[in-house]
Amino acid sequence: MAKIKPFRGVRPPRELVEEVASRPYDVLNSDEARREADGNPKSLYHIIKPEIDFDPSTDEHDPRVYDKAVENFNAFQSNGWLVQDDDDHYYIYAQTMDGRTQYGIVIAANVDDYMEERIKKHELTRRDKEEDRMKHVRINNANVEPVFFAFPDNDVLERIIADVTKGAPEYDFTAPDGFGHHFWVIDDKATIEAITGEFARIPYLYIADGHHRTAAAALVGAEKAKANPGHRGDEEYNYFLAVAFPASHLKIIDYNRVVRDLNGLTPEEFLGRLEKDFIVEARGADIYKPEKLHNFSLYLAGTWYSLTAREGRYNDQDPIGVLDVTISSDLILRDILGITDLRSDKRIDFVGGIRGLSELSRRVDSGEMAMALALYPVSMKQLMDIADSGNIMPPKTTWFEPKLRSGLVIHKLD
Repeated sequence: MAKIKPFRGVRPPRELVEEVASRPYDVLNSDEARREADGNPKSLYHIIKPEIDFDPSTDEHDPRVYDKAVENFNAFQSNGWLVQDDDDHYYIYAQTMDGRTQYGIVIAANVDDYMEERIKKHELTRRDKEEDRMKHVRINNANVEPVFFAFPDNDVLERIIADVTKGAPEYDFTAPDGFGHHFWVIDDKATIEAITGEFARIPYLYIADGHHRTAAAALVGAEKAKANPGHRGDEEYNYFLAVAFPASHLKIIDYNRVVRDLNGLTPEEFLGRLEKDFIVEARGADIYKPEKLHNFSLYLAGTWYSLTAREGRYNDQDPIGVLDVTISSDLILRDILGITDLRSDKRIDFVGGIRGLSELSRRVDSGEMAMALALYPVSMKQLMDIADSGNIMPPKTTWFEPKLRSGLVIHKLD
């Protein structure tokens, strides 16, 4: 059962939230963060991407950069740009994109739940990326950015969300990317107890996005427990910051592929090879978007094509084999184009669906890429089924949007 708790959040005063809040550390590079924070000393980038305070030639993993994160975190608190709440709270965090709003509950999730796989994952993590975030958590003694969880729909929690959000939000603003962010503080003791009790009835939580941050937060908590001879299990370091959304609130968008060459084939030869495993239909110059599972869009030599996987060319009984990312990876990228390692092969790149399919045709028409492939998005049910089965999704399968805004609330480990 999911063990969670409320916590004393560290967060900006209402009038400063738009200056403090930022995009997550891993969706932009150092130069982009430097530009976004330009002229704004209150930007959270000074804590989560502190290399922006150094010469651009400075390695972001330089020990001085991590030290700067602590210096800036302390300065934000001294300046009153971040202030810790007096009491433990849960919070509601809602995001609006394209007229659709999703509502999550901000919680302190339990380290042991992750270590004992009651918090389920669907992606592999890399140790070097884990260690980078572990250093950031260790040195700041805080989870500065939240992780993004999903949980099976729950009527009681839906009613609580509905009741809380009838009131005026603590924060309510539209970020520069056009996404709305809305935030409520839950201070009613009975409501707090009801949330804790209801999560205790939920057998599993699911990582939607932020696998490396989740692993880092849990591993640092476990380190602290091991190092404390008087460890009891209720210390704050046994918990980490997460926003948990009912699964039906979330929408996974497409995550598409562009490839630099056709592995020595002409466009005509490539299309001919596709005929073995797909029904190939030319759709002309207008953008064609996949219509359903096992239907793909191909952009090649100025023309969009519909590719529909033929019956028998995939395994509907296999939670991994049925995924369109598996079908395309095996039958197109591997068998025809010779791309076997999606993580390291320099011939392939990935484009989040938030950029639109026009970004695919642009990269092909520019001559940078030879072809583009658009996939029908994975469903939350598929994600949760795979996590439940203990399997791991192929690389670059899911893209969640909008991303959680960082800096709305921080969780200290003491």
